[in-house]
Amino acid sequence: MYNKGLFANWVPKPLQLILIAIFSTFTMSLSGVNTGNITYMYSSMGSMSEYFSMANYATTIGMGAVMPLVMRFKFRFKVRDKLTFAFVFIAALSLFSATTNQPELIVFTAFLVGFMKMFVMIEFFLPLMMILSPDGNRGKFYSVFYPFAIIVSQVINYISVDISVRYNWEHFYILTAIGALLMALLCWIFMHNQYFSVKMPLYYIDWLSVLLFAATFLFSAYVFTFGKQQDWLNSPKIIDASIAAFACFVMLAFRQTRLKRPYISFKIFKRKNVYSGLLMLLMLGMFLATGTVQNIFAVSILGYDLVTNAELNLWMIPGMVASGVMGMMWFRQNINIKFFVLSGFAALIAYCIIMYFSMVPEMNFERWYLPMILKGYGMCSLYITVWFYMMDKLDINDMMAAIGLALVWRSFIAVAVFSALFYWFQYDFQVTSLGDMAVYLDGINLSQPAAMQNLKVFQINAILAANKKLFGYIIIAGIGIMIYVLQHGFGKERFTSYNRYVRLIKGRGLIAQRRRREQLILERSAEGIKDAAGSAF
Repeated sequence: MYNKGLFANWVPKPLQLILIAIFSTFTMSLSGVNTGNITYMYSSMGSMSEYFSMANYATTIGMGAVMPLVMRFKFRFKVRDKLTFAFVFIAALSLFSATTNQPELIVFTAFLVGFMKMFVMIEFFLPLMMILSPDGNRGKFYSVFYPFAIIVSQVINYISVDISVRYNWEHFYILTAIGALLMALLCWIFMHNQYFSVKMPLYYIDWLSVLLFAATFLFSAYVFTFGKQQDWLNSPKIIDASIAAFACFVMLAFRQTRLKRPYISFKIFKRKNVYSGLLMLLMLGMFLATGTVQNIFAVSILGYDLVTNAELNLWMIPGMVASGVMGMMWFRQNINIKFFVLSGFAALIAYCIIMYFSMVPEMNFERWYLPMILKGYGMCSLYITVWFYMMDKLDINDMMAAIGLALVWRSFIAVAVFSALFYWFQYDFQVTSLGDMAVYLDGINLSQPAAMQNLKVFQINAILAANKKLFGYIIIAGIGIMIYVLQHGFGKERFTSYNRYVRLIKGRGLIAQRRRREQLILERSAEGIKDAAGSAF
């Protein structure tokens, strides 16, 4: 017996919808490390914050590593058994994270949480797609899915910080474990005990490729997160990790050419919409990485505590909702997404412009509302449109074979590269600003006690100058991005009237050439007939 649904036959349809919403919300909230808790975690363990930033990236890497395997596991195991095991395993990982004092183990558990999260999410992803977009329009589905997923992550991040302040950061992991066990119980009660389809074997999976994929990006995560702390290429560890990441990727790519059933496929990256989409996701990563500069300003200059800083990010939610509504209208009318993409980048540039002119110690909380709404709109609208454009008209087999790599590029590489660059540039600009201010300080007129008393003021002004300079360069780069988007066709033929005119002219020319050629053939045939007739008579 086979069952393509999720729940047993006796479960009513309204209850199935409620359960799908509950499971999806909980699964989207799962993460190896909540970014708002990083400060509490490394302070409690007495370790470096880079470990927990790497753990945050490791969750995404785990999701990307398992993505090419999810359909095979879906066809191999019963949905109730698989999801129950996944939630119990996530509960065990959460309890392990709450009790360990080794940051390296946090990175490992975060990778496994991402691995299991995608196993669970794919089971609800397909039903949600059919519910939200029964006509198969993926644009309308993305317009609901991405705003909902990002809003859930922001709300959970605020809740985790609030719990950490009231109690301790370990309590949030314990609550996550309890919630996962509750989800496992609901799976065991309401889900059917039948296979989805004919069982597929697992021995076709090339586990060495999975290992090489994970190693490639985990080594890369080490480079991007520990680069500043290790002084980049002056550190043998950074050089060795960079070489290891490159070597693992080369071996991964070479191995796929030798496999009958490759783990990932690179052939879709030759398509224009795919590599153009990857480029735009990299541009989006530049704007998302401004969160590092924003946090420096909010915490170091304005003196916000972690709860207030998390509350600040909640103001992106109105912009995210607006992007979802705009996406539903846009894809329902089947309009070219160029100007939707353009509006997303324009909103992010506007956010950077406002932040550029807001780098003052007197900025109050209310002045954050507009830039955060713009940031939320820009981020969500580009997640919707660029991902839709990149995956448009791809065969399902090709898409599933490459979507893991695209997911890691979007959520890890694009953000990690610019975060590392911004950290380095911010520090360099800050040192330069301190040097510029030191030119005007005279040891005769400014005594050492007075200098020490005003050192905090000097440091604040240096940070503000560095942040402002960094936002200025981002704005200039954003203008170049806008020009690129304006000239890009997004799958639509540009200069349509001109192209039709050129085709018409060429068509007429071809018709005229063909007629002249036919006339020449007739004339030669007539001459041949005359010659033949003359020789006969």
